[in-house]
Amino acid sequence: MIPGGGQTNMQQLLQQAQKMQQDLQRAQEELARTEVEGQAGGGLVRATVTGSGELRGLKIDPKAVDPEDTETLADLVVAAVQAANENAQTLQQQKLGPLAQGLGGGGIPGLPF
Repeated sequence: MIPGGGQTNMQQLLQQAQKMQQDLQRAQEELARTEVEGQAGGGLVRATVTGSGELRGLKIDPKAVDPEDTETLADLVVAAVQAANENAQTLQQQKLGPLAQGLGGGGIPGLPF
């Protein structure tokens, strides 16, 4: 036993770590359910992804479809998906960032912050 109640402190640390792990799991589950959108071409192409980055939907306005210029459409799709993923990363930082700071601010391995 560590002098000064070290055993109790260790139990408290373990309880805190377990709570943080549960909070992290809940936040990750919430991210997987939450959808964010990105757009390109003034809204002609819209991509929807989950907060964890899974592509869920893609809407293309017929005005964006030109059979003679599919390259522009492809560029708009890529830009919309990138914008949606950037929004998902922002959401991840909002939801998971405080939890990472609770772990000493060093971040969580495998997460983008």
